[in-house]
Amino acid sequence: MNIRVGIVGISGFGGGEALRLLANHPSFELVYAAGDSSAGKSLADLYPGIASRLANLVVEKWDPDNLPELDLLFASMPTGASAKALAGVRDDVKILDIGGDHRYAGGWVYGLADVWPSEIVGQSRVANPGCFPAATQIALAPLLKDGLIDPENIIIDAKTGISGAGRGGGTGLSYATHNENLVPYGLLNHVHMPEMTHTIERLSGGSARGLVFTPHLVPMTRGILVTIYCRGSATTRQCLDAARACYAESHFVRVTDLPPHTKWVSGSNLAIVNYAADPSRNLVMAMGVVDNLGKGAAGQAIQNANLMCGLPEAEGLDGMSLWP
Repeated sequence: MNIRVGIVGISGFGGGEALRLLANHPSFELVYAAGDSSAGKSLADLYPGIASRLANLVVEKWDPDNLPELDLLFASMPTGASAKALAGVRDDVKILDIGGDHRYAGGWVYGLADVWPSEIVGQSRVANPGCFPAATQIALAPLLKDGLIDPENIIIDAKTGISGAGRGGGTGLSYATHNENLVPYGLLNHVHMPEMTHTIERLSGGSARGLVFTPHLVPMTRGILVTIYCRGSATTRQCLDAARACYAESHFVRVTDLPPHTKWVSGSNLAIVNYAADPSRNLVMAMGVVDNLGKGAAGQAIQNANLMCGLPEAEGLDGMSLWP
């Protein structure tokens, strides 16, 4: 099968990771790349290590009114930029939005592929979850589905590599600023809060009004670790059993008896979850790791695109993580 795809936002971290994965995908053929600052450059200029068959593809100025013949478009734009930019794309072109503008938006399916894969099959407009929500929701879903925790009392402590903040270009993301440093940001009103609140309420049927989420930038390139504190009387074994039952058919979620490491998932579309509970303290801890550019962005985008196009869910994504 030859499915013609394009990427807009090719020079960003998400777009670049999508390019890396698409370069060896057996069914997707990359025929179009678009951007603004990178327009006019070849992919070889941007990514010297790109496969030779793609090296001469030239980045075009983004113009939704003049797209080539495409079956599917990956959009990797900053939050706030994609809603208007994608509104003019022809209806016959499927869109996978890696950015944040269409999560739980009307006419778009929320692409949490490891939890609701059947909802994505055959769809033409799918919004990728955010990177923090991907790690958080995958870890929480089994507990919420089985009623093992109180959805109103959830505290999320999250750590992300610098690439999670986007390519940017300002001095705020410089090596000197973040080396040997740890900093919280987006306090109380982070852009991912509404998305996580909606999903928690959807999974539990209850209110998530007490949700607390604090992300931190740590001095590594990629990876996310979430440690989530919940109220519930479940045991560790009950939590692990619930997760193993929930993800028994999942290609990409691993349940481990050990606290997860971010390196375990680097460069992959994997999510690894673990749990610890103390019923005497009414305490349940859920932990999850993802690669913010993999399961948190481009990897899950490919997974969703496979489902949209009727392909095997794991096609093009079976490579191992980068270890060490």
